Amino acid sequence: MDDAGKINNRIDRKRRRFLKYAVPGVLAGIALPSLSGCLYLQQEKFGRLPEGARLSKIQQSPNYSKGQFHNQVAIKEIVKGGPSVAGFIKYFFHERENPEPPGPMPVVKTDLKSLDRDRDVVIWLGHSSYFVQLGGCTALIDPVFSSYASPFFFSTRAFAGTNIYTADDMPHIDYLLISHDHWDHLDYPTVMALKPKTGKVVTGLGVGEHFARWGFPDDMVHEADWDSSLKLDDSLTVHVLTARHFSGRWLDRNKTLWTSFALETPSRRIFYSGDSGYGPHFKEIGRRFGGFDLVMLDSGQYNENWKYVHMTPESSAQAALDLNAAAALPSHTGKFCLAYHSWDDPFKRFVKASSDKPYRHITPEIGEVVDLADRQQVFANWWETDLG
Repeated sequence: MDDAGKINNRIDRKRRRFLKYAVPGVLAGIALPSLSGCLYLQQEKFGRLPEGARLSKIQQSPNYSKGQFHNQVAIKEIVKGGPSVAGFIKYFFHERENPEPPGPMPVVKTDLKSLDRDRDVVIWLGHSSYFVQLGGCTALIDPVFSSYASPFFFSTRAFAGTNIYTADDMPHIDYLLISHDHWDHLDYPTVMALKPKTGKVVTGLGVGEHFARWGFPDDMVHEADWDSSLKLDDSLTVHVLTARHFSGRWLDRNKTLWTSFALETPSRRIFYSGDSGYGPHFKEIGRRFGGFDLVMLDSGQYNENWKYVHMTPESSAQAALDLNAAAALPSHTGKFCLAYHSWDDPFKRFVKASSDKPYRHITPEIGEVVDLADRQQVFANWWETDLG
């Protein structure tokens, strides 16, 4: 064999060794992270997509077609780039100005267990979480007591001083209301800690599948479509109503229903928008119920690209008018940074937009009692104080 042949043989042997060892290594380097990612997504906290009888029920909904739920008024693209890894990366690394307070937030730790059960009150627990006493019943709306509103410990951290309540601080909860299954509204550690002291869970179609995976008995969980009324107690009716948003705990969207809620007794009505863009549903709900003593409205985490699924403070003010509210409270803010605006922008703009409106704007500190019987109750602009 000449020298050229010998060289070619050596090259062939090296190529075969490369194919034998390097290529499997490269493939393993690709496959192992993918496998790890798949295993990570199998954790209980991610819940489970609807299946079986629950999926069959969903498919009968007029709001469900082509494998997913749809808004009554269609929304456009939510995040530029769509629901993709690239879109999430762009979101996480977007520059933010004053994304969190310079120091601990002012809070009032009310003893919820010692409250008079006959007193009608609403207590904001930060972000979109509320403790409610109405008609002698207790309700907890979208509670998140974890330090992070995310499947990852390194993102969406609670502001300093805001995480003052735990499940141990709660009395028995007659109704656990979950508006949809996003992480900042349905928090796995929180609902599991609340499980022993919860009477009934009320949520939108399909969300019950998460609770089924987490061991909640079927007769404890009540799922409903938009424009449904559940009278599970003699003194309180829970109305499951329309919202303009989307759902999903990872990249699968709109397999479960997102909702708003109205709570009604013979003497009072309150409304919680859940996450919602502005739309005609607010005026329709206002006409149906004739007005509300208090409305808690999505007023934070807004962005031009998200205007169809989250309200600005100005559109929240208009929604309060549409709902014929006696009082309005800004929600979905004050605990987590999920958008690009400064942490206090929602409060400033909501107060300004509400200043010439016929309803009272309510801005309690976290944990401060809002007494529904006291229409003269005044709250400070606490975000203007020195928090440094």
